[in-house]
Amino acid sequence: MYQLPSIDEFKTQSPKEQKQVYDHLFEPCDSVTWLIDTFVIHQNFKTYPEFIELVRSRLIQTLNQASFFESRNGKDCNTLIENIISAHPRLGAPKGTALSEHSSEEQKKLEGIQVKLQELNTKYEQTFPGLRYVVFVNGRSRDEIITNMEERIKRNNIEMEKLDALEAMCDIALDRATKLGVKL
Repeated sequence: MYQLPSIDEFKTQSPKEQKQVYDHLFEPCDSVTWLIDTFVIHQNFKTYPEFIELVRSRLIQTLNQASFFESRNGKDCNTLIENIISAHPRLGAPKGTALSEHSSEEQKKLEGIQVKLQELNTKYEQTFPGLRYVVFVNGRSRDEIITNMEERIKRNNIEMEKLDALEAMCDIALDRATKLGVKL
């Protein structure tokens, strides 16, 4: 199984090698790579949790300051955020769907409720075009996940949905870091 390099080694790796770390912590996504390479990788951090928290801060800042971000960076913030969120697979993805090693493992506990999740994914994506439902699954029961998904659809607030998804992505990254050899 893949092990994260030490944080000092990670900081000195080539961009291609660093992208491999990003892909393990988050999900493979060119928009995540661009955001991290542009705003985060050159900042001061001493641990993976600090690195992930810097990514979290940048994601939330990008979301909250969309017009400023777009004027300074020439990137469409909504598309960038949607690309990052949509890099996560649908919960309960049908067998045969290409999932990262980490997503595959994280979704194993959802077996048996795929039909309900497919129905909710469809409803979710109709309510929030361009987004995927992202939640930190670890430690939650199947019923909790379904209830959370239903509540978020009912809330029908796309800005809160983006924030919740970005927060969940970073919580997932912290959990993955521990599974990849980082002591928190």
